[in-house]
Amino acid sequence: MKHRVFVLETGCAFEAGRDETLLEAATRQGVQLPHECTLGGCGACRIRLAEGSVSYDEMPLALSEEEAQAGFALACQARACGDLAISVPTAALPQAQRRSGVVRVLRQFTPDVLNLQLELESEPLEYLPGQYMNVLLPEGGHRSFSMASRPQGNRVDFHVRQVPGGRFTDGALRSLRAGDRLDVEIPLGGFRYHAQDYRPLLMVATGTGLAPLKSMLEALMDDADCPPVSLYWGMRTEADLYLADEIRGWGERLYEFNFVPVLSRADAGWTGRRGHVQDAVEQDLPDLSDLSEHAVYLCGSPAMIADAKRRFLARGASAAHIYADGFSFQHEEALA
Repeated sequence: MKHRVFVLETGCAFEAGRDETLLEAATRQGVQLPHECTLGGCGACRIRLAEGSVSYDEMPLALSEEEAQAGFALACQARACGDLAISVPTAALPQAQRRSGVVRVLRQFTPDVLNLQLELESEPLEYLPGQYMNVLLPEGGHRSFSMASRPQGNRVDFHVRQVPGGRFTDGALRSLRAGDRLDVEIPLGGFRYHAQDYRPLLMVATGTGLAPLKSMLEALMDDADCPPVSLYWGMRTEADLYLADEIRGWGERLYEFNFVPVLSRADAGWTGRRGHVQDAVEQDLPDLSDLSEHAVYLCGSPAMIADAKRRFLARGASAAHIYADGFSFQHEEALA
């Protein structure tokens, strides 16, 4: 049996069977829905159900029970239980292009995190802070990395976690030198800063999930409309906090900026916060005032994102103002 799915923003409709996901059905009929990993791990395909209900073979990692109860669904995993009316987030995203880039900087931040800086050829690069690129591999396939710098000319910055055994990060990347060329597809993805929210920002990252948040915050520096910002960054040890000193200086250019590094495997000499980064946020929630008034950006491990969503929603966060990018799932573990 086929069910009709109506998209509120565009007025288009498509049919979906019980044996296919909404994304599969839409793609089959030429209807574009936002998506990235297609495995339920990144949350890029999140939609809102205005009418009707959906089911899952199993609850996807990037969707909390609280979000589902609030009417949200993941199109890449959801199956229609009847006719649906759905709301799909829309944005004017820059068109992705295949470009050639020259490696300008390669430096180790830590033993397993590399700073890669590219200069792209031809016209200036346009992207939204939070988006990512694909490095196109000569033997086929690609690897994905988020931009870690604000849009500015043709230079762009990346934080690359070197994954043991990774075909690119533990292979071709090690032989790269300044002046070498990389073919890339850029920009990609729908993770971005939502200026229209005009809410205080709670940003939570683990590992190199810091990169897209850094891009967003650099774009907000010296902006008169910059809202208050709280940035929590979870790492294992103090040596892993590769940009901590630079980040502490951001307070001079961001409005009411609060930076909280959190270590899960700190040694005895660490005097800062310990544990998981979402633990520290929850402990500080009274200092964050009313969490329901915040826009929340989560980027890093899927486990952190799932747990943070559950906790923050239980504390009153708005499901419509939580934005997440399962960075290690999407950009590292699956694609290294």
